[in-house]
Formats: sequence, C-alpha cells, structure tokens
Amino acid sequence: MSGMDTAKKAFAQPGMRAMIAFVVVVIALVAALWPRGGDDGHDAAPTAPPAASADTSGVTDADASPDEIAQARAAAALTPCPIGSGPAEGVLAGVSAPCMADGATIDLGAVTAGRPLVINMWAVWCLPCRRELPEFDRLAREAGDRLNVLAVHAKEGAEKEFFVLKYMQEVGAHLPVVTDPRGDIAKAVNAPRIFPSTVMIRADGTVAAVLPRVFDTYEELTAAVRENLGVDVGGTA
Repeated sequence: MSGMDTAKKAFAQPGMRAMIAFVVVVIALVAALWPRGGDDGHDAAPTAPPAASADTSGVTDADASPDEIAQARAAAALTPCPIGSGPAEGVLAGVSAPCMADGATIDLGAVTAGRPLVINMWAVWCLPCRRELPEFDRLAREAGDRLNVLAVHAKEGAEKEFFVLKYMQEVGAHLPVVTDPRGDIAKAVNAPRIFPSTVMIRADGTVAAVLPRVFDTYEELTAAVRENLGVDVGGTA
C-alpha cells in the first residue's frame, strides 16, 4: 500500500477527522491568544477564554466512536477521582461533574470532603496551562493522603471528552480530571474566567484562596499550598 493510500485510510477514520477538525480550531485559538510583542511568551499572563476569536460549537465528539473514546481513556491512564471521607459540605456540596478516569458523574462535595483540595482550572486551548499541568501532576503524586488535587477543564470545550482525554495523554499528566460543562464548579468556587487559575479549598469545604496565576515551578506551587492550606508537600527540585 502506498503512503498516499495509507494517509487516505487514516483520514477516513471518524476519530481522525474529528481530531483534525479540533486541531484546526485549537490552532486558531492559539493564534488569537499568542502574546504580542517582543517577548518569547514564557512569562505570558493567564488567558481568558476566547469569546469571538473562534467558534468551537461545530467540533464535537460525534465522530469518535465509543471504542475510540474508551481507547483514549485507557491511553490517558488518569488517576481515579478521589473518594470522600465524610458527608458533603462547603462550597462544592451538591455540585456534580463527569470524572474523566471512568466517565462516571461524581458529587464533588462528597468525594473531596474531609481533606484539603487544590483545584487547577485549565483548558486545552490555554498555552500556559500546558506548561503548568505537569506541576499539578507532580503535586498529586507527592501529596499522598494529605491533599486532594483535581484538574477541572473549563466550560468551553468541556463536552469534548475525547479531545480532553487525548490532550492529557499528549501532556503526559495523569492526575484526576473532571470537566465543568455547565460552569457549576467555577461558579461554586467563584473562579475567575482566567486560565489557568488555582483554587485552594480547606478540609471543611471553605475557599482559602483563588489564585489567577501561572505556577512556573513546583516550588512556587508547593509554597502556595503551604501558605494557604497549611500542608507541607516539600517542594525541592
């Protein structure tokens, strides 16, 4: 089979067509969000979601079969969402969201009860988020039972489960992930429409801090956890 035939066969696959369409949209979003000026973008500020720069409404998971989504879920190998140690309380009580590790809907107030929680609000079209997610992934690994860490995908694009899973696979981050398709999580924790943003929640379910910023190093992130939640997760390189 020639290289051209192989390419045609790959493009004919529904998941591949959907992925290509999504990549085109993401490129448009990246162009709209890319910092202007002479810097290299390393210190770029957190980004607000694009309002009119691109339309993602036509890009869906419709062409990704259940088998392809299942394969993407397995390849992403995300850590299961946390299991709470007490009754739901605080700002997330009664707030539900799909857990990307298995697709099940969970009650966030219940599964995070009784333990401090760090929420990273992110999105696939956010360039600083890509740089920051590995630091939260490390935090989730090293925190053990002292802390819950949860990556929450923004409302925009949250319904595109296949692409969220493929993105996590590409980044190589495996921390627990939920999506926020109705914006209920962001509303409950009073998160700004700036990405990335980090929300620190105490064990009693109250909000300790809302931080609309980029954490460039693990040390910066663990210092913020110590300051706002009183949890020492180390922080040495």
